[in-house]
Amino acid sequence: MKIFKIMVLLLFFISNLYSNQQKKLAYIVSDINIPFWQIISKGIKDKSNELGYEIHIYSSNNLKKNELENLASAISLKIDGLIISPINSSTAATLLEIAKINNIPVVIADIGSNSKDYISFISSDNKKGAYELGKILAKHMKNLSWDKEGTVGIISIPQKRTNGKDRTLGFIQALDEESIKVSGFYQQVDFSYEETYNYSKKLIEENKNLRAIWLQGSDKYKGALDAIKEANKQKDIALVCFDAEPEFLEMIQNGNLVGSAMQQPYMMGQEAVISLNNFFNNKYVEKEQKMGILAISKENIDDKLKIIKLNVLGIKYDEK
Repeated sequence: MKIFKIMVLLLFFISNLYSNQQKKLAYIVSDINIPFWQIISKGIKDKSNELGYEIHIYSSNNLKKNELENLASAISLKIDGLIISPINSSTAATLLEIAKINNIPVVIADIGSNSKDYISFISSDNKKGAYELGKILAKHMKNLSWDKEGTVGIISIPQKRTNGKDRTLGFIQALDEESIKVSGFYQQVDFSYEETYNYSKKLIEENKNLRAIWLQGSDKYKGALDAIKEANKQKDIALVCFDAEPEFLEMIQNGNLVGSAMQQPYMMGQEAVISLNNFFNNKYVEKEQKMGILAISKENIDDKLKIIKLNVLGIKYDEK
């Protein structure tokens, strides 16, 4: 009887795998060069392979023209489902409109959209994550007696993005509750090292009481650290980030980075494929899905290490 059950389950898995092999998925991402999107892509690829879908991935390199051309290429392949991480919430609406005309179900993986023509929007709880990160920074500043006159500078992702607005609102709310002021605000455009370095340098030069910089991303953190080092302010200005790089684990443990609010992109990518799979199989799909964000500091990093490695950095247990 036990062998019979195993064979039934095996046949079910094979038949499900075979049926899904006939389906093609596409993922259109704003810029695959950014590690966060690479990890979401990995989650999408791994889950697509597991469920037997053919997956095609396109990077738009943050150019609207490329984004539209990528969608045209995906449609030409006669895809059955689409996952998008758009350049911004406005361009997302255009992609959704075209997909609707072509009867292609869409899942949005982060960023957001001005349109609701999707089957599911998978995002992180950016406001709560940023709020908790703000509390970590406020505690750090209080411990060093920086909270009385010290200020915080922000280098943000574009505020046209829903996630950007939420991050800013949550973080500033946390600082307001501790009576800590924001003294400068710059929005990223090209997400380069040079841009991050120059904005950090401006924040330092323009605000004599600057005690912290919050970078609303992660991959160009070296630009901020180099500007702080050049000003000889390593002991006077703290850095906090959003998302994570592999080196953040050591940096937080040794105090070079006060904290980071880490999204879980690998899990987000997997959930995007699961949502399409449920849709194809006439199962319930939640319209709005918010993934938790891990607010990590020196105090809790050891306890969260396993989940960070898998869901944040996309490192499987069988990978080195």
